[in-house]
Amino acid sequence: MSDPGPPGPPPPEVDGSFVLLAIEQMALGQELEYDLAEACSRAGLPEEELRHIWRSLGFPDPPPGERLFTQVDVANLTSVAELLHSGVIDPEVAYGMTRVIGSSMARVASALVDAVSARAEKALREGGPLDSSLLEPLAEEGDAFLESFPAILDQVWRRHLQAAVRRRLLRTESDESNGVVVGFADLVGFTALAQQVSDEELAEVVDQFERLAYDVVVAGGGRVLKMIGDEVMFLVEDPVAAAEIALGLSDASRDAAELSDVRVGLALGPVLEREGDAYGPTVNLASRITSIAYPGAVVVSPELRTALEEAGGYSFRHMRPRYLKHIGRVSLAALRREDDAPSTLREAIDERRRVMREAVRDKLASRGIELPEPPDPAEPE
Repeated sequence: MSDPGPPGPPPPEVDGSFVLLAIEQMALGQELEYDLAEACSRAGLPEEELRHIWRSLGFPDPPPGERLFTQVDVANLTSVAELLHSGVIDPEVAYGMTRVIGSSMARVASALVDAVSARAEKALREGGPLDSSLLEPLAEEGDAFLESFPAILDQVWRRHLQAAVRRRLLRTESDESNGVVVGFADLVGFTALAQQVSDEELAEVVDQFERLAYDVVVAGGGRVLKMIGDEVMFLVEDPVAAAEIALGLSDASRDAAELSDVRVGLALGPVLEREGDAYGPTVNLASRITSIAYPGAVVVSPELRTALEEAGGYSFRHMRPRYLKHIGRVSLAALRREDDAPSTLREAIDERRRVMREAVRDKLASRGIELPEPPDPAEPE
């Protein structure tokens, strides 16, 4: 009988990277067949043009001779080349579209990786011994999700395309020439908070604020243009809807234990929309207004105040003229509801408050701290 020799090393321990490595292998699922020169030849694109498209999508320049392109890549680049050379789409428009697609998909991919990593780390914390069998189910679920994700993206894109066309048609048919309302809302004291809490707790605050912003803005008929950490930028076609959204954001954050007060700045005027973003003096004015607003306040530009006074239902506290950087002195006003009328977004706001309270309660409970149940608002205390 032969000597089996010394026992081999124990199975390697794994961490959350096991799932990420599995997803990396499944993500592309295509053979890298072509280098830069071959991709240019097959797609019918000059090298510098292909490099420019590749960079616009958010990818680094492909080194010469390295096989980085798949058949799908080449087929898509060929389609882009045909559009560029047909004259149907101006080259600068095509490059702009590739930048939007690249940045949007990068955010989607990053969010997915963050979610998978968080779940893998939780499984490792709660699952005992660290071995691959603990994380294999997560990898398998990721594989199934990746297969269905393109169809989800396609449908969501089509719905957003429909909504964008409808907005443009409504704007074209409207007699209104005042423009749209641009709003900014940010968390007061976020920079100081970031110095006092852990990265995980800070991420929870940002997540709660992002959920709040989307709940209230979208429920009120607005569009979230972008989130910038502790700040949200949104557009609203109707001045009254914009006022309700701003007041709703202020109301919802005021009693949220995990969020500081939100201050909001609103301005009405013409806006240039390009590549999913907005530009122009109205945007700059709204941003500057937000920076000087008090915690919990909603401050509006003179043009929006005039529009809301005509609509009725609001009161205003006149503020002394302020000098705003690169804009000059502007007469602003703090917006309030007349007679403290209830918000038209009350249901969405109350639901967000409930979710926030439960999140705080669950976190404290995990630390052995129990909070008493809040009294039933229908019963006297």
